[in-house]
This record gives sequence, structure tokens and C-alpha cells, in this order.
Amino acid sequence: MVVSYKHEPFTNFAEQENRQEYEDALSRMRRMDLGKEYPLVIGGQRIFTDDKLESYNPSNTSQLIGSVSKAKKAHIDQAMDAAYEAFQEWREFSAEERADVMFKAAAIARRRKHEISSMMSYEAGKPWGQADADTAEAIDFMEYYGRQMIELGKGKEINDRPFENNSYFYQPIGPGVAIPPWNFAFAIVCGTTVGPIVAGNPVLLKPSENTPVIAYKLIEVLEEAGLPAGVVNFLPGDPEELGDYMVDHPRTHFINFTGSRQTGTRIMKRAAEVQEGQNFLKRVVAEMGGKDTIIVDNEADLDLAAEAIAQSAFGFQGQKCSACSRAVIHEDVYDEVLEKTIEYTKDISVGDPGADNPYMGGVINRKQFDKIKNYIEIGKNEASLVYGGESDDSKGYYIYPTIFADAAPNATIMQEEIFGPVVAFAKAKDFDELLEIANNTDYGLTGAVISNNRKHLNRARYDFHVGNLYFNRGCTASIVGYHPFGGFKMSGTDAKAGGPDYLLNFLEAKTVSETL
Repeated sequence: MVVSYKHEPFTNFAEQENRQEYEDALSRMRRMDLGKEYPLVIGGQRIFTDDKLESYNPSNTSQLIGSVSKAKKAHIDQAMDAAYEAFQEWREFSAEERADVMFKAAAIARRRKHEISSMMSYEAGKPWGQADADTAEAIDFMEYYGRQMIELGKGKEINDRPFENNSYFYQPIGPGVAIPPWNFAFAIVCGTTVGPIVAGNPVLLKPSENTPVIAYKLIEVLEEAGLPAGVVNFLPGDPEELGDYMVDHPRTHFINFTGSRQTGTRIMKRAAEVQEGQNFLKRVVAEMGGKDTIIVDNEADLDLAAEAIAQSAFGFQGQKCSACSRAVIHEDVYDEVLEKTIEYTKDISVGDPGADNPYMGGVINRKQFDKIKNYIEIGKNEASLVYGGESDDSKGYYIYPTIFADAAPNATIMQEEIFGPVVAFAKAKDFDELLEIANNTDYGLTGAVISNNRKHLNRARYDFHVGNLYFNRGCTASIVGYHPFGGFKMSGTDAKAGGPDYLLNFLEAKTVSETL
């Protein structure tokens, strides 16, 4: 009997025992894992190539995390062959058997939680609590999708006439591609991979070039859990060389992507073209970022508002598609909320999560560091810099928490996704204007309303156009099975990862009718 789903609890680092265990895990990683070489994995075979991706700690750029073999186009073809061969066996596994592999993998990841999380602190610059939550989310994906597949494996009830027997069931669609991002370096890598897999589809996994070592940990976990060879194939490499080739491949049935709007729309366009030898339509699941707003009316808990804004803006250096980069405040409480947010932010520490437990680490790479700095300079010309704005690349890619005030609703820093620890404040005269500003971007991923006015909350429920809306809390930290995740407008296809409909993206429904 499968027990009901509950999400994986987070580690309480206020307890000395937990802190010591995490420090021990960091120490083991330093001694035993950092600097290793990692292969491609195709059809269960380890393949080392001469050309390598070198991954460094973004909070300590002199620290090599690992050297990872780079795949070429020929490896994609080889992996597709392996995936199709594995598909013949894996599709015949029952839903319960495939789910059982997920449950075993979840148990393994749970036992290795600090190992995985500590590697994330090194390779992704993730502070301890953020890394722990990332690993917990991956465990949740495996547990939740396993249970969802067991239910879907039963099919759906449909009607019979007296002279016929009708059935309606789901079957996998075929091998496809997972292209996850670096910011949730274990959770989204896991979710975008195991969702299609538990539905019966082999996956070619191309992890981000920024965090390939953590992604390799998922391969280890799945193999240890008994996933047959070829059901997952590990193909790190240059996205400019591999991306279009994987998307265009005539044997690719689906593309499961999380990343930038630019790349997501490119994938949608290319996937729509039918290639020679392709006799099916490709499916695309795309989550493409956000420009997320917390609105605060004049009947709100202002301390809660300040805490929600700061935590949502600066958690994991603002490197979340759900991060709060816009705070729109009623004019009656604007100054007070701004001041309280600044005071809260003053307590935020910045450092290397591989050496200590700061609130923020370094941003992921030089490109992002320079991009965020450029947006801060733009912000200085568009609004008032009231806190932060500093950066330091002498040891790592550090951008300090930054707050702008009095930004115009259509300013660049209010419209474009910065993906860094930068939040802009804007003022509104009433709730109508609060909602108007909140909705004035191309994105519609997450948002939050801080208010004690039930009429305002009820109105926002339908008129705040985002896929994930939160009341009286921050706009980050969705939990699998509790807050199915996905956005509107240019934030993507609203596939609702971690929700009851997600696996349907990787299944096709079939009707069989037999005359009696």
C-alpha cells in the first residue's frame, strides 16, 4: 500500500547537531569529491572525452568543483539510440513498478541529503538552507510523481453501451529531452527528468554547463535505485552546439525546458517544425522566468511585508524565477515599508557557503555578475539607490543586496528580468493602481499580496494575473504537491510542475472499444 504524500521536511540549522552534520558533509566534499572528473553516461556506459567543462565555485572562483566530459552531436545520436532501445523495455513496466524506482531513488537521496546539498553550496553558491530545500524538493518530485503515476496508471472511467466494452488509459509518448537550469541545480534537474521517466519515457538530460556535477549526482541516485540503462542519459556540453540539435532531432518526442524567455521561445519555434522522418508533433514544456511583484496595501502587516519582500528578493542571491524584483506599495505606507525593508536587509550576510553559512553567496558566473552590475547602473539613472549597489569579484562573484526606490512602473528595472539581488520599489495611490502595476509586465509567474482586507485579497485572487499567487507571505518557496508551479503570459506553458496535471505532458491517452 502506498502511503499518502507529504513533503520532505527541511533541516533546522538552528540546531547544533544539524549544523555540525552539514559542516562534516562540506569537509568530506572538500577532501574526497572536489576536482574529480565526470563522464557522459549513455546507455549505462561511462564515456570520458578529452574536451571538458570545468566547474568552479562562484563564491570562490579559485576552487575547482569538477571537470565534466562534454558531449558532441554524435553522442546525442548514440544516446537517442540507447533511449529507443530502453524504451521498448521501460514502457512495459507497470506504473507501480516505475513508481517503485522513484520511491527507492527518493530514499537514497534522503540518505545522501547533506552530501548533495553541500555539493550545491560549492558548485551553485547555495547557502545551506536554500541547498537543503533544493534537495528536499527533488525528493518531493520523486515521491509525488510516483504516486501520481500510480493513479494515472489506472486510466479513467468512461461509459459503455450494452454491446461494447470501452477503456481509456495512458501510455508514454517516447524518448525526449530535458534541459534544466542551474539555479535549482538538483530539484529542477530532478523534476524535469523523473517526471517524463516515471511516465515511461527515456530522457536525454543536458544539464546546465554551470552545475553539471550536481546533475551527475542525480544519475548516481537513479542508477542505484535500479533504473534500467538507457532510460536516463547524461549529456553535458555546450548549449550552442547541442541545444538546437537536440530540439530539432527527428526522434525527440518532447522538450522539457526551464530557462530564459529567449531560449524558451526559440525552442517553441524550432519544435513546431516537422523534421524529415518525424511522424509526430513534438511537445514542449517551457518555464521561462518572471518579473515578480509583491503588492502591499494600506491595511497590511508592515513588518510581515518587509520580511516577505527582503526574503523573496535576496534569497539565493535573487537567482530564482520567482524572486521578488518589484515591490509596489500603497502611498500611505510606502515610506514605512521601504524603511523596514532596508533595516531587515542590513542583517543579510554575504559570503562563501562552502566555508560558512551566509544568507547570500556569489552569483553563478561572470556573465551574470556583469549583467546584474549593468542593471544596477541602469537603475541609478531610473530610480533612487537607497541601499546596496556594491559588488566584489576579487574572490567570487558577489553582488550585495540592492534596493531602489521611486521607480516608474515602466522603468527598465521594473520590466526586465535581472535575476540577481535587486528589488525596485514603486508607489501606488489605491488598490486599483497596485494591481495595474503588478500586471503591467510581459510575465505572469508568481506574485504576492500583503493585506488584511478580505475584499482586496478576493479581488487579487482573480485579477492578479500570475500562475502562483500568495497571500500574506513571500512570492518564493513553492512546495511540490502543495503549490503546483507554473506561470502565465511569457512565463511559460503553465505546466504546473509538482501538480496533479504535470505528467499528462508526457503521456498520450488512448481509447480502446471492443464490440461484445
